[in-house]
Amino acid sequence: MQPEAIPIYVGYDPRESVAYHTFCQSVLSRASVPVAFYPLANSILKHQRRDDESNDFITSRFLIPYLQTWKGHALFFDGDMVVTRDIAELWALRDHYKAVQVVKHDYKTKHAVKYLGNPNPDYPCKNWSSVMIFNCASYPNRCLTPDYVRSQPGSHLHRFEWIADKDMVGSLPPEWNHLVGEYEKPPETPACLHYTIGIPSFSEFAQCDYSREWHEQHYNANQP
Repeated sequence: MQPEAIPIYVGYDPRESVAYHTFCQSVLSRASVPVAFYPLANSILKHQRRDDESNDFITSRFLIPYLQTWKGHALFFDGDMVVTRDIAELWALRDHYKAVQVVKHDYKTKHAVKYLGNPNPDYPCKNWSSVMIFNCASYPNRCLTPDYVRSQPGSHLHRFEWIADKDMVGSLPPEWNHLVGEYEKPPETPACLHYTIGIPSFSEFAQCDYSREWHEQHYNANQP
């Protein structure tokens, strides 16, 4: 029997649409199982746009359990990433006893300003929500309706404050959300490279750490 496709929701911002396609290419080039991509684009989720957003999917990511009709698991990735390993390895880490699983970063940024001149302040749980495994059927996630997500401040959502029992916020290995430009390069290439300060398509980041990995996937995505 053919296995069900892994649902992968990806942040899409028209100001850097190349990031979305490059990320998807990186997944497809290594996936050993079927995958299904779902772009979180404002052209689809117009009712979620808010004036305080630094990108077009800052809050819509929290609609994933609702979009999955509160069934099964699903993955979320910011668009400014590439994966260097089989996505099935991350999928195998899902924990049915957790409402959500994330890499629990604990750092202070080295960059007060990031791509397109956006401010880059420090705050609790910074970048935790940039890679998530959602257990869409988990009871705490049932509150994540469009009205709820639209009405809550970003801090409430990105700090997972709707989950009363913090033990239900599970941890993922740091290699699945390596912050390029914030962390030192480890001996081995991480499984997921997050160009959180700016993707290498921007001239000022064209030669950043792991730029070759991003440019390679971008090149492959554009082949005829």
